[in-house]
Amino acid sequence: MPSDITFEPAEAADAEALANIRVEAMRESLERVGRFDPQRARSRFLSGFSPDHTFHILLLGERVGFYVVKPEASGLLLDHLYVRPAHQSKGIGAAVLAEVFALADQAGVSVRVGALKESDSNSFYVRHGFVLVEQAEFDNYYVRRAGALS
Repeated sequence: MPSDITFEPAEAADAEALANIRVEAMRESLERVGRFDPQRARSRFLSGFSPDHTFHILLLGERVGFYVVKPEASGLLLDHLYVRPAHQSKGIGAAVLAEVFALADQAGVSVRVGALKESDSNSFYVRHGFVLVEQAEFDNYYVRRAGALS
């Protein structure tokens, strides 16, 4: 992981700021499928916000995104991974996945993630070793098995 990228636990008071990052990061993908509604995007995040599983992504100390990893019966759920558009395509998401994969591999569990069908995140997850396992109306669901090469 590049040394200029660090992670810091979130707190309950961070909810609104993180919801804003989610809206900013998802805007283009949601507009592409005609489903951009900033209030809905905010409320969907806030209704399930779990500060104990949420981490800020910092680049040289500046918050540029966040991710949420929750334990579940089958392994880990990468519930959210958002990087502000101005900081995308710089290896930040890959650094997050390296962190999550290390946790999963150490525990010997898989990682599950969902992505909006029209989002560029689909190719990102496939490039990093996730395999498509299910398609729903608006989302694709992927799994990365424990120890899989990425």
